[in-house]
Amino acid sequence: MSDADKTASSRIERTLAVMIAAVIGMSIIAFLAIIIATAAGVKGESFSSGVWPAVFLVPYIGLPIGLVLMLVLLIVNMRRRLREARGSR
Repeated sequence: MSDADKTASSRIERTLAVMIAAVIGMSIIAFLAIIIATAAGVKGESFSSGVWPAVFLVPYIGLPIGLVLMLVLLIVNMRRRLREARGSR
């Protein structure tokens, strides 16, 4: 395996790892914001105005995207290891 392939593969893996951390981190922060707002007394109709609809959407969209990105990272990592194993024979 050439150094260019190794660098490109590790760059893709690092990029995917950062994307996973960012998406899941944002989803967890939004989820905690909803929990804290509910505990602070925000109820019903207050959640339907302002920034709250977007905050509610972040975990619904972000967590599935994070899961898909984790699967993509797993596949990329498995393919790289398979190529390395074949190249060392």
